[in-house]
Amino acid sequence: MQKRIVRRAHVDDRHLPNDLHPLLRQIYASRGIAHSDELILKLNQLLSVDSMAGLEKSCQLLHQALVNNEAICIVGDFDADGATSTALMMEGLRLLGFTRVSFLVPNRFDYGYGLTPEIVDIAQQQGAQVIITVDNGISCIEGVNRAKAHNITVIVTDHHLPGEVLPEADAIVNPNQPSCGFVSKSIAGVGVAFYLMMALRKYFREQNVFQLQQLPEPNLGQLLDLVALGTVADVVALDANNRILVEQGLKRIRAGATRPGIQALIEVAKKHQSQLMASDFGFALGPRINAAGRLDDMSFGINCLLATDLSQARMMAMELDGLNKSRREIEQGMQQQAELIMDKLAISDESSLPYGISLYQPDWHQGVIGIVAGRIKEKFHRPSIVFAKSDNEPELIKGSARSIPGLHIRDLLEHIHSQHPQLIVKFGGHAMAAGLTIAEHDFDQFNAIFDTTVNKLIDPQYLHGEILSDGELPLDLMTIDFAEQLQQAGPWGQQFNEPIFDNSFEVIQQRIVGEKHLKLVLGKDDQVYDAIAFNVDTQCWPNSNTDMVHVAFKLDINEFRGKRTLQLMVEHLIAM
Repeated sequence: MQKRIVRRAHVDDRHLPNDLHPLLRQIYASRGIAHSDELILKLNQLLSVDSMAGLEKSCQLLHQALVNNEAICIVGDFDADGATSTALMMEGLRLLGFTRVSFLVPNRFDYGYGLTPEIVDIAQQQGAQVIITVDNGISCIEGVNRAKAHNITVIVTDHHLPGEVLPEADAIVNPNQPSCGFVSKSIAGVGVAFYLMMALRKYFREQNVFQLQQLPEPNLGQLLDLVALGTVADVVALDANNRILVEQGLKRIRAGATRPGIQALIEVAKKHQSQLMASDFGFALGPRINAAGRLDDMSFGINCLLATDLSQARMMAMELDGLNKSRREIEQGMQQQAELIMDKLAISDESSLPYGISLYQPDWHQGVIGIVAGRIKEKFHRPSIVFAKSDNEPELIKGSARSIPGLHIRDLLEHIHSQHPQLIVKFGGHAMAAGLTIAEHDFDQFNAIFDTTVNKLIDPQYLHGEILSDGELPLDLMTIDFAEQLQQAGPWGQQFNEPIFDNSFEVIQQRIVGEKHLKLVLGKDDQVYDAIAFNVDTQCWPNSNTDMVHVAFKLDINEFRGKRTLQLMVEHLIAM
């Protein structure tokens, strides 16, 4: 569906420093920066560990585990946040003196998400005396109960929204649990894990553990590359606290102070380590790690992050790159099939679109449904759910949901569950992404109820796709220098969006490259600019009938054979 380019309203920015470029000051203010302190992205500005509930109890339990030399098992998740959380917890605990540490990640095709009773049984068989969940656990009631039946201590670290009932864990660290005063509710699972390591180091310092155990006090800054990668890859909101974590991790990586696994991933993605951007975590590194969990076993991605030898890490990164290429091929085939299904609905315009889109085919790949749901959501600007057969429960299908601004998808699933308690077997997630399981024979019923419920809960104004623009960019700012200023003003990301501008241009050249990318040469007032639009509709572009286009774009710097040139990264273009 055609999107609209909508310019942001001008806001009061007088509270921000006068030495900032006026346009940058307006950009910051329009993204909710209320005080200049929010622009100081130093570690001493991080929220205190003392404000996150559950950390003190967790530290007491882990101190006891250290004294008793208990075996600890980290139970992670099969996405990039879960992988980085697991790697961080493994390395952090070792830095703090723990020697009996292992990890388990459920294979999504065999066990599904989180701390299931089956995973607990495996951990128990491997000798675990303490289980620490990362990026999961807050909804794993049965798994925690199984662990307690085995007399295993359980520490839950998670960031997902809790249900009405919390698990009976020995300690829960989750800023979204009731009564937790930690302000940054959007922190990723890897951020929660990092806070536990910071709290544990502080606790050990206060309890004189480092001297008693003859341990050096570690610099936990070496874990920040993992925090930055997992935070951006999980697409959580980049509030002030998350921006500090991401910026500090980026600084370490750019300076060469990163682990071999991340260095190898940067190399295989053909990125420049010294100029890495936050967006590279989301579009280059994260997908390669995620590919392991989507098509194979996330343990491989975690072991890449934990590798201590660069040559070994490079071999593993190359294998992850191959998995990612296979993932893209599967995804493209599924997306084409999904769009054919949409075509059969005889959609002529936005008014004939369903309010909520849910799609299912028995042969779709369970590991890729989330990506396809995101693509369908982007194309049609509707909350979308894509289902695939559950590999280990053939009567069930698993869905991955992606939402649009204005609709909290987990709350919507909660609403459906309350009205139709037998329909959804289980569900969980965030505002913009969620997962659920239903019976295969209930798909048609769910499809109808989902569409009706979206119609009931969403404000119609949110059903129109919009590109938010920071306005027309003066030509004297369309320079490499200003592009660098914008890059340095980040990190940009979810809910702290990279600046987008919109201008009208003359079309000088247009051609397709790489099958579906539109390469443009645009002109304005005797100036010429290179531009590229990725994944265009090749039925519409190139367009020989237009000489002018209205373009929403980001400023970018293209580097090729040592030469740096300005490039416009097209977000949307409209023939004029």
